[in-house]
Amino acid sequence: MDIDHSTLPKHSNKNVYFLLSFRKLCIFTVSLPLFTLIVCFIFAYIFQQSEIHETHCRVYNIIPSISAITGISPERYLWRISIALHLGPRFLISEVYNNYYSKLIGDITPISERQRYLKFVKLCYWLSLTEILSLVGVTYISNQDNYPLHEKIFITFMISSLIYMLVSLKIFQRTHPVMTKSQFRSYSIKKVLFLLSIICTLGLVVFFMKHRLFCHDLAFSWFALCEYIIASANMGYHITVFLDFPSEHIIITHPDCLSKVTKTN
Repeated sequence: MDIDHSTLPKHSNKNVYFLLSFRKLCIFTVSLPLFTLIVCFIFAYIFQQSEIHETHCRVYNIIPSISAITGISPERYLWRISIALHLGPRFLISEVYNNYYSKLIGDITPISERQRYLKFVKLCYWLSLTEILSLVGVTYISNQDNYPLHEKIFITFMISSLIYMLVSLKIFQRTHPVMTKSQFRSYSIKKVLFLLSIICTLGLVVFFMKHRLFCHDLAFSWFALCEYIIASANMGYHITVFLDFPSEHIIITHPDCLSKVTKTN
């Protein structure tokens, strides 16, 4: 429900206890890990080069991986705090998208496709949750703590993230046959970032194999570069939520207030 504080009846304003722009919350939620990642990279690169450049093959390396800069102290604590603050709104955003797409089922034609559409919506929802939980795993189980488990969780994150992007793109296209300017912009950005993620994921695999199997110089640096691009594309993909819900608000109010607003709208 799109509610603006100014549209509430004057006599009901006193019953509104909390009003927060969903757009601002989403921007803060996605920007926080991006800003933290930049801070961790700069701090680790300047003060802890000997710790972040150590690799499996001990070859020449100039770009540390995300796991390297977020797995050492004190950067690990800053990164874990940012992800902890990031999680709550991310679960909320997943729930909002799930409810939003589910309510659009009435616009799907023919009717025989509606059940199949709902299955895609549920798949998208569970992929989103898997991605978020995988992010928790790679954050709190570092490569230094348990590398084999960290690696498996990272792979789960990558797979769930890419499939989520693809499925959500299909759902968005199916539910918006005619798009507004904002919706078209959101869809276009999502599509570009998905394609960029696919290309960089292929590069990620190739350079990891070159590093792991052949110990090529700078192979790990190229791997790390692909990793940063993928992480940025992932954050960019999720930040398009502010284009999908540009004026919605989170509101805490008395039920009577909401019923009056609904009637006036």
